[in-house]
Amino acid sequence: MTPQRRIPKLVALAVFAAASAIPFAAQAAESSPHISPRATVTLVSDTDAVGPGAPYHLALRFQVAPGWHTYGRNPGDAGVAPELNWTVPSGSKVGDIAWPTPERLPEGPLMTYGYTGNVLLVLPADGPGPITLKASWLVCSNICVPEHGDFTLELPVGTPAPAAQAALFVEARQHEPQPSPFTAVIAADGRLGLGGAGLRPNAIVDAWFMPDQQDEIVPSAAQPFTRTGDGITLNLKPGDAFKPDQPISGVLVLRDTGGQTTALDVTASPGTVAKPTSFWRSIAFALIGGVILNLMPCVFPVLAMKAMAIARLSSESRRTARIHAAAYTVGVMISFAAIGAAVLVLRHLGHAVGWGFQFQSPVFVAAMAWVLFALGLNLSGVFGIETRLAGVGQNLTLRDGTIGSFFSGALAVLVATPCTAPFMGVALAAALAAPPTQSILVFLALGAGLAAPTTLLALIPAVARLLPRPGRWMEILRQALAFPMYGAAAWLVWVLSLQAGGPGVLAVVIGLVLIGFAAWVIRFGRRWGTIPAVVAVIAALALLPALSSVEAPQAAAAETAERFSAAKLDTLRAAGKPVFVNMTAAWCVTCLVNERIALSPELVRTAFDQLGVTTLTGDWTRQDPEISGFLQTHGRDGVPLYLFYPPNGKPPVVLPQILTPAIVLAALQPYAAAGRP
Repeated sequence: MTPQRRIPKLVALAVFAAASAIPFAAQAAESSPHISPRATVTLVSDTDAVGPGAPYHLALRFQVAPGWHTYGRNPGDAGVAPELNWTVPSGSKVGDIAWPTPERLPEGPLMTYGYTGNVLLVLPADGPGPITLKASWLVCSNICVPEHGDFTLELPVGTPAPAAQAALFVEARQHEPQPSPFTAVIAADGRLGLGGAGLRPNAIVDAWFMPDQQDEIVPSAAQPFTRTGDGITLNLKPGDAFKPDQPISGVLVLRDTGGQTTALDVTASPGTVAKPTSFWRSIAFALIGGVILNLMPCVFPVLAMKAMAIARLSSESRRTARIHAAAYTVGVMISFAAIGAAVLVLRHLGHAVGWGFQFQSPVFVAAMAWVLFALGLNLSGVFGIETRLAGVGQNLTLRDGTIGSFFSGALAVLVATPCTAPFMGVALAAALAAPPTQSILVFLALGAGLAAPTTLLALIPAVARLLPRPGRWMEILRQALAFPMYGAAAWLVWVLSLQAGGPGVLAVVIGLVLIGFAAWVIRFGRRWGTIPAVVAVIAALALLPALSSVEAPQAAAAETAERFSAAKLDTLRAAGKPVFVNMTAAWCVTCLVNERIALSPELVRTAFDQLGVTTLTGDWTRQDPEISGFLQTHGRDGVPLYLFYPPNGKPPVVLPQILTPAIVLAALQPYAAAGRP
């Protein structure tokens, strides 16, 4: 170091030493100081007197010289935390330190956590003095010097009043980490996931974690930061004291695009954390998931439209069939992209929404029930939408049919979105974590997968030749396929009963009557029927706004399940109890099928009872920020999600989205031999 560079540091040290050497009398709220060239340390109080039963605060106050630092609770790769030994009168007590957020202090290849400048180690206290403290601490720069001091405060009994040092305590609170409102999970490989309502990953540019306990992670190791949907993930390197089946607590610091930092006091529970998925892998998963989505129960209501469309292709020319298939595919892909864009925009605005979010709205559910009911009436022949108009050429006929295929694809997407298929959940999580352009491409790939069977049918002549020839069977099939539409409408009325109760059901049933009346007058009213039909439809639509303000009825508690909450899950886990988490929704057909086929059989319920499993059910039928955050933390943006937490705090097992009794029992089997814990 050159002499010119040494001068400013020497001057700063001289000024600090001179200021520290100024004699000052010990006040009631501040002890005599311990003074060294490296730090001035005193014991301070935020009150001059102590009242009976009136708690107050003490603090060990460090004024550290420039270029030096002391250490926090977890010093990191090197250093020692301060040690405090108290002596207080009978009836008085001193609590634990409320540690301020430490700084990351690189020391060569090592990383330490500590404090520079002025810092207060604040502790709650109760009762009068005299209070005596023997303290030791380490102060480091290029060398480390151990220091120690004895401090005494005389706090008389009297009327409490803020001391002159009270402002120091107010400032100190601003440097303490705040309780985290988000859900934190730590994976067995050290990945820490943070998610939940209100977290805006796109506004976070950096994050780092400092555990409370030494050696739980390697402080000097990099902590790569990635965004995953509505959450973030930090890749931590586990240290010698890391225990995969135990929670880890510490301070998580987030830095936003404006350079502001937020320190959160987090406790991460053992669990699964979604791994970032590459873009091309996301595209592949989206295509596969979209194809499988055709087989999911959620899509059953639109099989009627698909079946009729496929049947019609057998009587059309190859060119016409390809145009219809292309229109259907475009309708599917545009609808997927539109819903995906809506989710991205709503999340950017701070709303905790996931895949299928529109079914959480009673207004949307009612409208879909009416649409499916109207389509059923059309298939039953109650009314018809003519596509061939007298005096109009073949081009208009073809154009109308193309428009119909387009909207068939759009409706297929709207009905299919309540559920996620295998591979689709990973693709959705990756899409919602990626930049907007890549996100939309993933949603388009999902649409391409959903539309693939119809597209291939139109493009491959050998497959098309397998279709039966047109005949009277088509009209019979048309009318028979109306009943899945009626069934889907009835299912949506049931969903609405859970979302909006009796008033909601009454409104949607009145709407069904009005739509039925509109269909009847269109069939029999001829020219005069248009106006009454329009009036009936408008009257039905007028019922929708009232549904948005109807509160959900109080759900009756199931005999074998409890309502999910993160606090309840943490309590059960802390007690070493096995827990089965079922994230579901009334509008998720896959969820309902799984519950009936895989979770309700006597064999499964007996196995749960023998192992002492507590089932926590998260009902996402209407928006619930806590459930949204839990889903996102586990790399999901839709339901179903099934997690089995084994006894004794072991990491959870994520079950597939399609369940069977054998799958559930296989998850329990390794722990069944131990019996009830």
